[in-house]
Amino acid sequence: MTVDLDWDNLGFQYRHLPFRYISYFKNGKWNQGQLTEDANLHISESSPALHYGQQAFEGLKAYRTKDGSIQLFRPDQNAERLQATAERLLMPQVPTDMFIEAVKKVVRANEDYVPPYGTGASLYIRPLLIGIGDIIGVQPAQEYIFTIFVMPVGNYFKGGLLPTKFIVAEDFDRAAPYGTGAAKVGGNYAGSLLPGKQAKGNGFSDVIYLDPATHTKIEEVGAANFFGITADNQFITPLSPSILPSITKYSLLELAKDRLGMEVIEGDVPVDQLNKFTEAGACGTAAVISPIGAIQYKHEYHVFYSETEVGPVTKRLYEELVGIQFGDIEAPEGWIVKVD
Repeated sequence: MTVDLDWDNLGFQYRHLPFRYISYFKNGKWNQGQLTEDANLHISESSPALHYGQQAFEGLKAYRTKDGSIQLFRPDQNAERLQATAERLLMPQVPTDMFIEAVKKVVRANEDYVPPYGTGASLYIRPLLIGIGDIIGVQPAQEYIFTIFVMPVGNYFKGGLLPTKFIVAEDFDRAAPYGTGAAKVGGNYAGSLLPGKQAKGNGFSDVIYLDPATHTKIEEVGAANFFGITADNQFITPLSPSILPSITKYSLLELAKDRLGMEVIEGDVPVDQLNKFTEAGACGTAAVISPIGAIQYKHEYHVFYSETEVGPVTKRLYEELVGIQFGDIEAPEGWIVKVD
């Protein structure tokens, strides 16, 4: 089948594709799961996912390579992160094998919508785990839905990889010190809408959140992880129990060390020591890397490498990771899963 889409101008938006996967958890176990053409979820009005936020999600991509095959990037890490989130919210875990096979099944079923190689576009994959059923008290659900839907999305950067500016949030926290910051739950994102809107209204791309306990250390950049690069070849990124463990960040840590020969450090990133970084960026599934040109903190405006050009180390890391994802550069062992 020929799909009539402008592959070079897809944007990042929902599209209703023919197939999605769904599995139900009842009586203590998952059923076999199946593909469905029904894009609507039919759940009880009293489902805990709706009232108490007992839900989790993931995000990953499928890539078309030069030879026309399709591959996934580290889906086992998404499965493990979903399992960690499920454990935090008292939901049943989706086994890794079940997760990966379900992802493959949905990608195969929508294969015609995997963008062609060379467009910079990919197939975005959204797994979703929700608590359902007739429960009104504050307690875990007895039944659950695990579903996956997909859509083609364009290159996150229109016009190329360009730096943007961010502002430090002084009146908002992303998560509580011992809350659900390390879990990929919807509530974390709902709470970020207001500060994000205010930042954009003031001409910034998004906010940078500090640690909720002391408000002295950088934690996350909007919905992404932060990294900084020093003049003496260090790749530094925050370490905190309230940061979502980014698969992209841990991939960059490994590539920075093994392929660029950098010293990699996970630790405190004091917001008053930004001048130690010559380059900075945010990283995540959607954008891979979003270069940070400048950060506004109180009355100080700190510019890194440039507000108009990407730093050389950030560019190398981006090209290395994207090259691996699209099959142009050899991947570390276990990072790539082919969709047969």
